[in-house]
Amino acid sequence: MKRLKLLKGVLKRTHADRLIAGFILFFLLDAFLIMLIEPGITNYRDAVWYCYAVFSTAGFGDFTAVTILGRALSILLTVYTILIVAIVTGVVVAFYNDVVAMKYKASKAEILDKLENLDKLSKDELKELSERINKII
Repeated sequence: MKRLKLLKGVLKRTHADRLIAGFILFFLLDAFLIMLIEPGITNYRDAVWYCYAVFSTAGFGDFTAVTILGRALSILLTVYTILIVAIVTGVVVAFYNDVVAMKYKASKAEILDKLENLDKLSKDELKELSERINKII
């Protein structure tokens, strides 16, 4: 649950949530257009299922696009899916790396500050500092 909240926060701060929302809208519009264009897909539920099979690259085969426009929409959905997955994954990984780097820099700065003021530290603080440095090494 906590990780989902963190992911949601990352997506919101990086505006990747807008990319995902745009993808969902495109997906639903694509399904609607497929329903109108493809003769073998007669209802919206089947069109959504077909689009799911296309974007997940599962290709179940129960529905296929036979018109040129239906195939073009299927290709666009596949390419858009690949781009969204790549971009969102890259954004999340980059954000995570930045957070880790900031935590490392903050920890490093704190340790350096304590090392500069060794004479002012209590025995407990010296012991804690020693343990932290041993973990790093």
